[in-house]
Amino acid sequence: MNQNSTRINGKMGEEISNKQVILNNYVKAYVKESDMSLRTSKIQLKIPSGCDDAVLLKNLYLSIDPFIPKHMKKEENYITPYKLNSPIFGYGVSKVLDSSHPNFKMGELVWGFIYLEEYSLIKDPNVLFKVHDKDLPLSYYTGILGMPGMTAYVGFFEFCSPKKGETVYVSAASGAIGQLVGQFAKNAGCYVVGSAGSKEKVDLLKNKFGFDEAFNYKEEQDYNAALKRYFPDGIDIYFENVGGKMLEAVLSNMRLYGRVAVCGMISQYNIEQHEGVHNLLYILTKRIRMEGYYVTDHYHIYPKYLEMVMPLIKEEKIAYVEDIVEGIESVPGAIVGLFSGRNVGKQVVVVARE
Repeated sequence: MNQNSTRINGKMGEEISNKQVILNNYVKAYVKESDMSLRTSKIQLKIPSGCDDAVLLKNLYLSIDPFIPKHMKKEENYITPYKLNSPIFGYGVSKVLDSSHPNFKMGELVWGFIYLEEYSLIKDPNVLFKVHDKDLPLSYYTGILGMPGMTAYVGFFEFCSPKKGETVYVSAASGAIGQLVGQFAKNAGCYVVGSAGSKEKVDLLKNKFGFDEAFNYKEEQDYNAALKRYFPDGIDIYFENVGGKMLEAVLSNMRLYGRVAVCGMISQYNIEQHEGVHNLLYILTKRIRMEGYYVTDHYHIYPKYLEMVMPLIKEEKIAYVEDIVEGIESVPGAIVGLFSGRNVGKQVVVVARE
């Protein structure tokens, strides 16, 4: 099959089954597979009458990301909780089956916010982006050409403003975002060190992604000593993915006028009581700029990102690793696996082959 063909289980207008991943109960600590289940509902293969500016999608690839469990907690602050007994949402790559929106046509490929299910009716297509380059694998739009790629770009270039020769530390460096930040930093002429949770991932950082050094944080008894070993003169830029004790150690090893882009704090997502962080005084004494961000605030510069990253991909100046599993029934296990280090690279679930 070519990239524009999709297996449709019924004819247009027909009512067919739609497998969905739903939330069974709100999570307090570590997410478990039993917190989710698979449900089969019915969906009609056309836009319902009176539903203007909507699109009906056949989902091809689902993106499994660390932010998903945050929405499984009943918190009413900046995070919108998933609804119980309803499909959970995330990112994915899809094909437009029907559209009542003037900007989207039948047969077009898109990526963006969808529900983790086989078919999705999206009533606000402003959360979708068109796939313009069909020569690259469509799964790339769950990662390097989608949200994780944009997240890496915004945090590193827009917030940290790297300079040639600076020192960069990336935690959770073998994941979808970390692997890209490290390579962006190398392309910018920086010295780059990453940490990961296994020998396999450390080897990947050094031998495939070109990090100058890498270490297994699980083998380190003292994070502060480990960072002094790799950064004897201090860290200029820290790309924060972990939080907790790692952030604490980094702050004491930052250089004057260092920058910290807070992309995530994965060590804090699955615990009921968040850990406190010492060494915050260093933010003042070392004049450190530390800023958190959500990539959704920055999608207006997506064309700028594509302009930078597309040549790197096509000229094979950047490596990218995916961890792909088959079938929507794999979603709960893939989500849980993110927090046990099961995946290597960007975790993707294939729902339908293009």
